[in-house]
Amino acid sequence: MSGTDVDTGAPAEWKKYDSYTLEVDPDQDDRATEIKLCNFSRPHMRAFHFSWLGFFIAFFIWFAIAPLLSEIRTTLGLSKKEIWTSSIVGVGGTIFMRFLLGPLCDKVGSRVLFTSVLCFASIPTACTGLVSSATSLAILRLFIGSAGGTFVMCQYWTSRMFTKNVVGTANALVGGWGNLGGGVTQLVMGSALFPLFKEIFKNEANPAEIAWRWVSIVPAVVAFGIGVAMFFFSDDSPKGNYNELKKHGAMADVSAAASFRSGALNFNTWVLFIQYACCFGVELTMNNAAALYFKDKFSLTTEEAAAIASIFGWMNLFARGLGGFFSDKANAKAGMRGRLWTQTILLLVEGCLVLVFANTASLEGAIVVMVFFSLFVQAAEGSSYGIVPYVDPPSTGSISGIIGAGGNTGAVAFGMGFRELEYKDAFIIMGSTIIASSVLSFFICIPGCSRMLGGEDDVPAKDTLAVPTPETDKVEDVNA
Repeated sequence: MSGTDVDTGAPAEWKKYDSYTLEVDPDQDDRATEIKLCNFSRPHMRAFHFSWLGFFIAFFIWFAIAPLLSEIRTTLGLSKKEIWTSSIVGVGGTIFMRFLLGPLCDKVGSRVLFTSVLCFASIPTACTGLVSSATSLAILRLFIGSAGGTFVMCQYWTSRMFTKNVVGTANALVGGWGNLGGGVTQLVMGSALFPLFKEIFKNEANPAEIAWRWVSIVPAVVAFGIGVAMFFFSDDSPKGNYNELKKHGAMADVSAAASFRSGALNFNTWVLFIQYACCFGVELTMNNAAALYFKDKFSLTTEEAAAIASIFGWMNLFARGLGGFFSDKANAKAGMRGRLWTQTILLLVEGCLVLVFANTASLEGAIVVMVFFSLFVQAAEGSSYGIVPYVDPPSTGSISGIIGAGGNTGAVAFGMGFRELEYKDAFIIMGSTIIASSVLSFFICIPGCSRMLGGEDDVPAKDTLAVPTPETDKVEDVNA
């Protein structure tokens, strides 16, 4: 609502809400200083819950086909290389989407983009049953893979809603609960809906084939519905939707190209790009590989392998959130140095556990190691996005997109290894690469922030945030 400043009599800046349920910091563009998980009020917590829910269903449809790949392989007579080609294409296509969606977030906000991508990706998901060859499978997964781009909106949205003292936790929670869709889809699609549809079509000549051809319609409908609901029942920012803010002169129009250029020319962006490739890229690879790995190595059924593979994704319920929480706590004690050491330790332990997993011969042992391996993978993802909002606040959307694309780039690279090598060799290469990436934190140097082995934080407690101002049509430090 707009009005008049009671002290000066001048017109007050326009904003949609006069008051908020959460405590906010006016100096940080009315971002919330707290997170109340059981609250669903607009704008802050509504955006929080739509962020994780939207990314959850996006992740669900993105990998809904993964637990069914063994059945598709049998029906279509596909080879291991053809299956892995489709998996690589499915995560590789998202790289472009994340590069594109990052700067668009800075320009139009998360809400419209989230809705558009979810509704679009639900269409090829519903068409899964039309697959008839290796080529059509790869093309289908390319279009479904656009759903993975929603990660950028997920992270940008919470960065837009919460102050930096809690944004690490907020980003980690919505990202982790969203990633949880990768585990839930293994269980729901492979161990619940697939057997259910087989039972429904049990009198047909080939119930298994008919089941996998029809089952993906269910998540497609749900994804489309959530996308529509998100558009009508949430807000782009604490003060309202971007189009409303621009209409009332409360927000300058942002150049997507300029935002991308600023993010892409920042050295720290590319260091985090590589590190995110070695955590989120690993998770994407495991989402594609886990069910096939357990079925082939331990001679399990499709349902059994899917249930075990789902454990990896289920760790997102708390693991990524823990990474963000530890990053925030380390920041409170040691500033950016604390965040960087948290990042390094998590990546180092993750890489070591991958090497242990590669050399575990028993089913029971593999499951136990996978649980801890998954915990550190996802915690490292959370700590990564505890650093992102500091890199260059005016270009947070672009930087989130570029670093997010790093995760998919890592998945493509690791997927090529699994496509060409035996499982053990591919895991060893992946683990060694992760360990090497952990040392890159020493090269991160963010202006105004401490480094791992030197420097001091200029603003220790309440960090400055940048917001676009219509007067200058640029982004200025609100605390300057």
